[in-house]
Amino acid sequence: FFNKEGDFNNLTAAAYHKKTHLLVTGFASGIFHLHELPDFNLIHSLSISDQRIASISINCTGDWIAFGCSGLGQLLVWEWQSESYVLKQQGHFNSMVSLAYSPDGQYIVTGGEDGKVKVWNTSSSFCFVTFTEHNSGVTAVTFTSTGYVVLSASLDGTVRAFDLHRYRNFRTFTSPRPSQFSSLAVDSSGEIVAAGSQDSFEIFIWSMQSGRLLDVLAGHEGPISSLSFNPMKCVLASASWDKTVKLWDMLDSWRTKETLIMNSDVLVVAFRPDGKELAVAALNGQITFWDHENAAQTGSIEGRHDLQMGRKELDKITAKQAAKGKSFTTLCYSADGQSILAGGLSKFVCIYNVKEQILMKKFEISCNYSLDAMEVCEHRSTFFSFPHPHKALIFGDMSYRHFKPEIRVTCVRFCPTGRSWAATTTEGLLLYSLDSGLIFDPFELDIDVTPSNIRKTLSQKEYAMAIVMAFKLNEKKLIQEVIEAVPSSEVDVVCSSLPDLYVEKLLEFLASAFETSCHLEFYLIWAHKLLMLHGQKLKTR
Repeated sequence: FFNKEGDFNNLTAAAYHKKTHLLVTGFASGIFHLHELPDFNLIHSLSISDQRIASISINCTGDWIAFGCSGLGQLLVWEWQSESYVLKQQGHFNSMVSLAYSPDGQYIVTGGEDGKVKVWNTSSSFCFVTFTEHNSGVTAVTFTSTGYVVLSASLDGTVRAFDLHRYRNFRTFTSPRPSQFSSLAVDSSGEIVAAGSQDSFEIFIWSMQSGRLLDVLAGHEGPISSLSFNPMKCVLASASWDKTVKLWDMLDSWRTKETLIMNSDVLVVAFRPDGKELAVAALNGQITFWDHENAAQTGSIEGRHDLQMGRKELDKITAKQAAKGKSFTTLCYSADGQSILAGGLSKFVCIYNVKEQILMKKFEISCNYSLDAMEVCEHRSTFFSFPHPHKALIFGDMSYRHFKPEIRVTCVRFCPTGRSWAATTTEGLLLYSLDSGLIFDPFELDIDVTPSNIRKTLSQKEYAMAIVMAFKLNEKKLIQEVIEAVPSSEVDVVCSSLPDLYVEKLLEFLASAFETSCHLEFYLIWAHKLLMLHGQKLKTR
């Protein structure tokens, strides 16, 4: 039907809604059509993208249509009757390179190779503003301490400051000679902006207020790989491929206070939140810790083995040998400074205890075997001695003109609240959290909820279950009866085993009970225990 007119390109996705007889078709050019069947009346046709539409879905009432375009990472929900967007989201076109949390942990800013700067809401996971001013890849992003200004450095030779109140680019910092900026840092007051260049080996310092260039720090003999301001003092640490970390004192007119010599090219440097320790990751896979006041090394972690990866398709050497070239490219201290998060060219992100210098946990970012070097495979010779079911999967057909993207973690950051951390990876922006955001309530499955059953559960001393059942019936007298039947010594245990959903319901019930009940102390114990145990979760939600 579509090809008979000759001007249609390839049909890539379709969906049909039975009740309303609505047919939605998507094409390789990003155009979609709405037809009414069986007469094939065209309701309307629109272009939503310049990439192919990968999938289409219609909601049960037939009012909303969802489109997915995998090429640009677009997700759209279209209300066809009013011809308006219900939802519009798009990720970075290329891989994300850098991220930063806002000081309150509510927002995340990411920068990508596509030159876009996006700000995401951590609780809804949606991007709410995109800045497209950069003409080349963004290499680093950060928030100022107020949380209302986002800074980004780019290979186009600019550092830009964006205002999150009015969503505009209000400052653009440039260097006298154009240079590609590869790293960025802002001091704790938010007044001093520093960016490192990867072609002139210099560090540029600007004033946020005036936008003027204050100073150019020369001294490194290789590209600047990372910058970090001490959160407590006016000291800037800069890491470079010339195997040194330099500490510059702002109050002493930016003189080099100290130079720390490493055994290998330095890739990333990070201060502990209290400013008393410096962590440095180098090309040899080591993370070293320094007391920068006395220029003394206090510890080191040999992290190379924790980055273990499979063998790449085109590798001439074994995975074990290849691991010798692995290193961490991003570091971040936890909020309390006791552990450090590290990631690099690997599918693993590692958390180490700084004091004990041991690996506490390894997170596997992806299990996607279409990425390169994902299989930690067996001995080489076994591949050729008998047919391996995954042989095509691991080596691929060399005659195809395509390549496998390699998995990597470009940036990791801890949330200032200490309850979660985020990573930008080839799989997108990933958030890991101690608090489960989803309310999954497994109690609702199969028990007949009746007053007699609730009293029976109560008599068996299954207090938490009885409370949950009572809230399902939602009869106030019954809820009161159940809660007042719980001995005060058991309150702590019951509170800790309540699902999140019922914690809020119980608090609402307590609030109204305080006004009428004579059991004041008993209800205060309940309120106190609930808030102590679940306060943090309630706050984040």
